[in-house]
Amino acid sequence: MTPRHEDRAQPVRTSHRGQRSASGPRRLFRLGILATAALGTVGVVAGAAQAVAFSDGYSSDSGGIAVASNESFALSNAGQQTTFKDSFTIHQYGDVFAANVRNDAIAQSVACSPDAPCRAVSLSFQIITMAGTDIRLNADNLSNAQNVHCAGCETVAGAYQFVVDTPGAFTLSPAAESQLAAIHRELNALSDSTLPISDVQSRADALAVQVAAILKTAAASAPEGPVIEPLTARAATPTVSVYRDFQRS
Repeated sequence: MTPRHEDRAQPVRTSHRGQRSASGPRRLFRLGILATAALGTVGVVAGAAQAVAFSDGYSSDSGGIAVASNESFALSNAGQQTTFKDSFTIHQYGDVFAANVRNDAIAQSVACSPDAPCRAVSLSFQIITMAGTDIRLNADNLSNAQNVHCAGCETVAGAYQFVVDTPGAFTLSPAAESQLAAIHRELNALSDSTLPISDVQSRADALAVQVAAILKTAAASAPEGPVIEPLTARAATPTVSVYRDFQRS
């Protein structure tokens, strides 16, 4: 399937193996494409220890290499005209030197008639926390929404990825995890919503902003990092990058 690109922003903060950001020394090296940043980049947030999942997905942390993959897939057809699927997963890792993470939101509406159109909504939230001074990160955050022989159907896919890196490992507090769980419940509640698709998108964006704010607050307890620029005494600091990829068909 070839994704449509009408609603995509351009990928940002992308680098290749062995290259650093033009803004100066960085602690995080990006090997793949983190697409697409529409909510911006927030300078702070959380690191960790083990994987905590609020939904199904794959997570592994072995030998300093973290791997995580999550997907939400919604399919509507004549037999089930309205479908809503969501994923909300937190992966907390300790010290790592490499990470391979992927987040996908996929939605399809297939073979519904114009007088009885389908509606399919897929939303995937993935939070990754990791610690280290030189992390090689291969990350993908992608959405794909398709109408297949489905005139008048509404199909939406939204992928939200929060990549957190800190100098020293720490875990989210029970209070922060409780706040995130509450947001997951709000995301689930959209499944019963009859809101227009544009409002569903706005609501998902608002929840993503809340997630970023929770992580930013949590960063206050992150351990301080080593000095990475001795001449300026600039220390490594916690960061969280928020990426959003949204498609409508």
